[in-house]
Formats: sequence, C-alpha cells, structure tokens
Amino acid sequence: MDLNFTAEELEFRRDIRQWVAANLPKDISHKVHNAWRLSRDDMQRWAKILGKKGWLGWGWPQKFGGPGWNAVQKHLFEEECALAGAPRVVPFGPVMVAPVIMAFGSPEQQRRFLPGIASGEVWWSQGYSEPGAGSDLAGLKTRAERQGDKYIVNGQKAWTTLGQYGEWIFCLVRTSTEGKPQTGISFLLIDMKSPGVTVRPIVLLDGEPEVNEVFFDNVEVPAENLIGEENKGWTYAKHLLSHERTNIADVNRAKRELERLKRITKSEGLWDDQRFRDQVALLEVEIVALEMMVLRVLSAEKSGKQSLDVAGLLKIRGSEIQQRYSELMMLAAGPYARPFVYEAMEAGWQGDHVGAAHNAPLAGTYFNMRKTTIYGGSNEVQRNIVSQVVLGS
Repeated sequence: MDLNFTAEELEFRRDIRQWVAANLPKDISHKVHNAWRLSRDDMQRWAKILGKKGWLGWGWPQKFGGPGWNAVQKHLFEEECALAGAPRVVPFGPVMVAPVIMAFGSPEQQRRFLPGIASGEVWWSQGYSEPGAGSDLAGLKTRAERQGDKYIVNGQKAWTTLGQYGEWIFCLVRTSTEGKPQTGISFLLIDMKSPGVTVRPIVLLDGEPEVNEVFFDNVEVPAENLIGEENKGWTYAKHLLSHERTNIADVNRAKRELERLKRITKSEGLWDDQRFRDQVALLEVEIVALEMMVLRVLSAEKSGKQSLDVAGLLKIRGSEIQQRYSELMMLAAGPYARPFVYEAMEAGWQGDHVGAAHNAPLAGTYFNMRKTTIYGGSNEVQRNIVSQVVLGS
C-alpha cells in the first residue's frame, strides 16, 4: 500500500492551493484562523464562490455537476481549504442530502434540488434528532400522515444545527408503527417556509444559537417530496450517516488547529514547559495516525479495492482529537480563555489589553466541542459497530 502522493496529485494540490489563495476572502480566513464567529453571510459567501467554480459539490460525480474527482483529489482539496483558513462547508446540503438525492431520488427530484445545492443558493438543515430520539434514531416520533397527494407532518426536531438559517430541511418521519421501529421511517424534504414550521433557537454556553428546535404543526408537504419509497427512510439515513461520520473526522481542520495550538502555546510562554509540550506532541502523533487511517482508505479506493468500513472509527478518533486540541488551547491560555465579547472583538480592541486576541474565545470552543462525541451517532454506539463490523466480534 503506497501512501505517498504521485507527481500528478502534488501538481493538483498546488493548483488548488493557488486557486484558494486567490479566491478566499481575507476577512473570512482571518476569522477562521482566530476562531471568531462566522456570520451566515461569511459561510454562504464562501459557499457561493465554490459553487461558481463548480466545487461546492467537490465530492459529486460529473453527471450531477461535480468535478468528478477521485478520493485522493477530494482529500487534497479539503486539506488545502482547511489549511488556508476556509470555513468548513456547511455539510447538510452538498455532503449529506445531495448523495441521498443522487442515489435514491427521482430524476425530477435531482433536477429540482441539486442545482440549488451545488450553487450554494439554498441553505439546507437536517431534521433527525428529537427530544427522545438522538443516538437511537429508531425511536423518533415525528409523524407524517399521507392524505391524498400530500403528507401532514406533526412533531418536533431538536439540536438542528444552524436551523435558524434553513430554507429546506430533510427529515426522518414516522409513516408506520407496524413491525420494527426502523421499518416505519420515511425520508421527507420539507420547505421551512411552509405554514406550521416554527424554529426556536437554543442558546449555548458560549452565547451562540448554534442549534435549534424545529416544530411541525400540521405542516402540509407534497407527496412528491418523499425520497425513494415510503418506510424505507432508515436505509437512506444509513447511507447519509456514513458521509456525516467521515466528515466529522475532519483531519484537515485538526492539522490547522494543531498549528494554532502551537502558536498559542508559544505566545503564552509554555513552549519551554516540557510536560505541556509533550502533550502537544502526543496530540500531533494522534493526528498523524488519524491521517494515515484516512490515507489507507483513500489508497484502497484509488486502487479499486474494498476499503475497510471504518467510518465509525474515523468518527470516534476525529471527535476525540477535536476535544483534545480545544482542551489544550484552553489550558495554555489559562484565565484568558474565558469567553470574550464578540462585538468587542469584532470592533478590533478586545484582547489588546487583557490577554491576547489569539486566545479568544477558547473556553466557549472547549465547551462547544463536548458535543462532538455525541452527535452523528455517539462514540459508545460507534464502538459497538466497529467491534461487530470491523473486528467481527
């Protein structure tokens, strides 16, 4: 197994690096490198720049308007974007629902929904978790009742990331109570401007309304918005979750944040502390190991071999690494890791006289990262899956 990049792949990397350097807005990359709050405009501005180039759907085949890159090229694109300080693409449209529409949607649905996703014009949200159904999605209760040529949807979704910006939401809904819980679930696309849809933000410890509750009160959804067959949504959800869990690993962002951790450590005078520097080195080893795992998968895909089903393993290690680097950053900054006032930071003075701007807002990031081992399927559940599928035990 050859984990080295070919000359062609290295040239591809250089081309991507040059294009990103020329097209990524400097104000956005500055915010990303310093972990400042990104507005909806920031995120969508970058999405539209990628969309105009045809790269927002960087993992899409050419038949659906993507660049048709292989697994290695996709990895190199993601890495160069991350290292340059590009915002992480909001995945719900291009990375999650789009592959489901491609694989299971009708030709009419593909023509209707994919262009808006590819261009970055339409903001999608994910409607999976509920107050009583998070890691165990089979327990969901949001109901969709078929009435002629439409469904009537009632229920509630929770922890809907950036749902306050959503224009469309893909939802798992219960269409049958017969048989096993998984067999009565369908995959429905819902216009969030529909009467009866209410979005209520949940303000987190860092003061951000990153997640939301979404309520459905007799919402009418055209039956043509059903993906695939009724009661087959669990199959489509598993297809989507494999993309989400690989995306959560986010080794490229980890490499960028490792460099930020080193900058903070040096700025705070901890680089000469051997015990703390050992912890930074250990984290770097873990990130390299995660990258090697990703490259093994890419090498197998490139050679046409069946790659290991390690999406769950990538999710476990990637999420734990995210928690670790956010913890080390907070420890390095000490009391200056306390939450800063975003408006003051953006005005240009916060951090100049107390601590340093590079420390903000590390405590908020640390608390926010506590969720990474839970969403996308909790790590406890993922360990069970890995033991059964990968280890055969």
